[in-house]
Amino acid sequence: MGYRVVVAGATGNVGREMINILAEREFPIDEIAVLASSRSQGDQIEYGETGKQLTVKNIEHFDPAGWDIALFAIGSEATKVYAPKFAAAGCVVIDNSSLYRMDPDVPLIVPEVNPDAIDGYKARNIIANPNCSTAQMVVALKPLHDKATVKRVVVATYQSVSGAGKQGMDELFEQSRNIFVGDPATPVKFTKQIAFNVIPHIDSFLEDGTTKEEWKMVAETKKILDPKVKVTATCVRVPVFVGHSEALNIEFENEISAEEAQSILREAPGVMLVDKREDGGYVTPVECVGDYATFISRVREDSTVDNGLSLWCVSDNLRKGAALNAVQIAELLGRRHLKKAD
Repeated sequence: MGYRVVVAGATGNVGREMINILAEREFPIDEIAVLASSRSQGDQIEYGETGKQLTVKNIEHFDPAGWDIALFAIGSEATKVYAPKFAAAGCVVIDNSSLYRMDPDVPLIVPEVNPDAIDGYKARNIIANPNCSTAQMVVALKPLHDKATVKRVVVATYQSVSGAGKQGMDELFEQSRNIFVGDPATPVKFTKQIAFNVIPHIDSFLEDGTTKEEWKMVAETKKILDPKVKVTATCVRVPVFVGHSEALNIEFENEISAEEAQSILREAPGVMLVDKREDGGYVTPVECVGDYATFISRVREDSTVDNGLSLWCVSDNLRKGAALNAVQIAELLGRRHLKKAD
């Protein structure tokens, strides 16, 4: 016996990935409903590679009573309206927006990192999915933290334009084409030209000079991994369509060598270590697209700090950074609490 599952925001980048991953992982589903705004009502979406066509329904008129799990990818404003309605009807909401991430009554989950925290979902009947850049970083940090205790992390991100949605991807494509033909590359979605450029600015600026994206990485890592961990981040948008990269510098309380770290990461859940010290012996964003793993490369010791390591971390932000993590949360929820499919 399977679940009755809703995907809200089904026509967006993340929503479509959620549908694909549900099919790929053969999530036990008796019935699936795909929802979006009235603009997309009646559109057809293919359910993975099954050939089955799903008709998009208007979320405004959808009755969530009797449905088990809702995967939300509709942004904070719409989530504020619909998540409490679904949760009150008994449908557990797994939300990809930032709205509930720091709510103390809402668990913020990365299944490889803090699965036990999901037990608190009943307080609101809502579970939060972390920010894309945070998700892959904590997957990399968790096994090392268990071994040597992470004290401080300095991270620089190289985030793809798909993190800004379809508009971001379209802008990179259009600007690149315009530059080749000599037309102006006028920014609309981003604050500056993104084609053949990098922009050290994601989300809004805060009073202390950090951006909200950088703040999310700090606050969410503390909630998911350990409140004692110190994090400082510089988040940068780069002209890559899909796949976020991160350069991590990690200071530990206890001694850990690069060789030990490699051995730990090689066996860590959700991690794929590709670390050959030769030309091409590392993973780049292009190679991670469509994959489930968080790839780790360039593991090395940092001689400028006691117990320091540096590493390179790459993941498909539409998958582990969003859709995959949401489906993994649903799988965890089913195993630990709903158990309909047993």
